[in-house]
Amino acid sequence: MTGSARGIGRATAELLAAQGARVVINDLDGDVAEQAAGEIQGDTVAFAGDLTKEGVPDKLVATAVEAFGGLDIVVNNAGYTWDGPIHKMSDEQFQAMLDIHNVVPFRVLRAAAPHMREPAKQERDEGREVFRKVVNVSSVSGTMGNAGQANYSSGKSGVVGLTKTLAKEWGQFKINVNAVAFGFIETRLTAAKENAETIDADGTEIQLGIPEQLRQMATMLIPLGRPGTPEEAAGGIFFLCSPWSNYVHGQVLNVTGGQFTGMTS
Repeated sequence: MTGSARGIGRATAELLAAQGARVVINDLDGDVAEQAAGEIQGDTVAFAGDLTKEGVPDKLVATAVEAFGGLDIVVNNAGYTWDGPIHKMSDEQFQAMLDIHNVVPFRVLRAAAPHMREPAKQERDEGREVFRKVVNVSSVSGTMGNAGQANYSSGKSGVVGLTKTLAKEWGQFKINVNAVAFGFIETRLTAAKENAETIDADGTEIQLGIPEQLRQMATMLIPLGRPGTPEEAAGGIFFLCSPWSNYVHGQVLNVTGGQFTGMTS
């Protein structure tokens, strides 16, 4: 699972581990990944690395297979925001969001392909159905657009296309491929910009968070009246990783508290 040492990723990793999954904890920061892996109850292994660098997604998958002997679930969750209006957006700023949100999931899934497809072929020949799971994290920014996020919304929209295509390719192997589109979830990406963290992306300091004015509008925009918690977000991913979703395929599950009506994908 990518980006699983903090926020939604951490909450999902804890939930999966609590239900018996063996989980690779990944983060750009090795110390954070190691700490999370040590704190999460269950069978975990840490993997630190910049997934946007060539070859790193392959190493992530190899780490999972080496540690646990196979690969049954892939959750593409890693990401961050780098907001700005399009008329002020640099090529670097736009490309960075495509790289982490679109190119990285593609490379992770390409690396995972033989480890998920080959066992499935054998099971199919034996007349057995064994379901495996891919969950890609998108956003309502990708499905419905969001001002100031031409780069992020493009990357997250691309995730939807990748998901629906892979569902068509991998359905025959009983690999369910779905996406979740999150609305306003309380993480460091949605903290008040005035107090938010910065991250170092390849030598560039990027300010996370959103303006407090937008945060205050949440109660009006979200029918449930508040942002979601990382634990509530994790529930959507967990459902798509569970046997209860075996006949859910090629879908985008909106986890938004009803924001934007929650009925469009």
